[in-house]
Amino acid sequence: MSRLAQTHGLTDIQQEILATVRGFVDKEILPVATELEHRDEYPSEIVEGLKELGLFGLMIPEEYGGLGESLLTYALCVEEIARGWMSVSGIINTHFIVAYMLKQHGTREQKDYFLPKMAAGEVRGAFSMSEPGLGSDVSAITSKGVRDGDGYVLNGQKMWLTNGGTSTLVAVLCRTDEGHPEGTAPHKSMTTFLVEKEPGFGEVRPGLTIPGKIDKMGYKGVDTTELIMDDLRIPADRVLGGATGRGFYHMMDGVEVGRVNVAARGCGVAQRAFELGVSYAQQRSTFGKPIAKHQAIQFKLAEMATKVEAAHAMMVNAARKKDSGERNDLEAGMAKYLASEYCKEVVEDAFRIHGGYGFSKEYEIERLYREAPMLLIGEGTAEIQKMIIGRRLLEEYRAES
Repeated sequence: MSRLAQTHGLTDIQQEILATVRGFVDKEILPVATELEHRDEYPSEIVEGLKELGLFGLMIPEEYGGLGESLLTYALCVEEIARGWMSVSGIINTHFIVAYMLKQHGTREQKDYFLPKMAAGEVRGAFSMSEPGLGSDVSAITSKGVRDGDGYVLNGQKMWLTNGGTSTLVAVLCRTDEGHPEGTAPHKSMTTFLVEKEPGFGEVRPGLTIPGKIDKMGYKGVDTTELIMDDLRIPADRVLGGATGRGFYHMMDGVEVGRVNVAARGCGVAQRAFELGVSYAQQRSTFGKPIAKHQAIQFKLAEMATKVEAAHAMMVNAARKKDSGERNDLEAGMAKYLASEYCKEVVEDAFRIHGGYGFSKEYEIERLYREAPMLLIGEGTAEIQKMIIGRRLLEEYRAES
């Protein structure tokens, strides 16, 4: 275990879980990650290993077959997994968000039906808010759910769906005007639908099509897709929580913990970039000595390590606040913003330390250099985080009139 990014106050069980995950990453992920990433290949064997470790049920309550662990434990596991290969952390993140939304907001029947299967990894979750012309403006969604007899008919196109092909349960946000008078605020007329489907691409159930994988610069291996609904029929008992109009709140609650996850991913990737940079700096020699002996490189290493440590501390703080039952949107926004920005900077410094070899696909840092930018936009851009942070600060520090 390295000196950096230590978390104090963990229980023996938490330490044991993290040690197991780190061992799995070192043995099963790091040796194959770059090869799989270059082939854009889904890491089936790695995912099976994660299922055997019980990570798909890490935060699902024990009564449903999960481990009942905290957000902090989950975030620290994500940090370890992202250190190995960030795409793998994305595979479990969307699953975790849907499980969390079900645990917090689902009906008793929905929890009893889905959570045991999700804990075992038999049902794999994904969630879908974004649309092709939407960006970060969630209130502008155009996908609609219309009441039709004893169910709903869904129409619309969704975008940037992580696990779109491999998932079997998708939480989809749609506009539903049923029971909401004209002029109702957009965020009060949205509903989350629990859409079950077969894994794969093409028409995966009547009225639902997953066209195929989007070809990306980085974040490969995990499938990112569109989702097209064309008169997709959904029974009324698959409305999350059993009532329409609460979908925006459900999704924002899920995204709040998702932002802690993205912060953890940034911490993990930054840690790996530092490890690669500090190792290479001691192996490569110029002007008669290892480049680690040059002050210019030592300054880079000092800055990189400080950023790794700071990002980890903010991520841990945001997770602990959510676990305590307090509102953590300010801390989650800060952690996500700082960790993603620092991750990009630490990766770039490690890339510079590698010199020309950093540009070669033979070196792991090349993969990290393409992966880091996704964190700048995933779960809300840096600009959105700053808007959230700014608004919350003005609430907390409201001037007396």
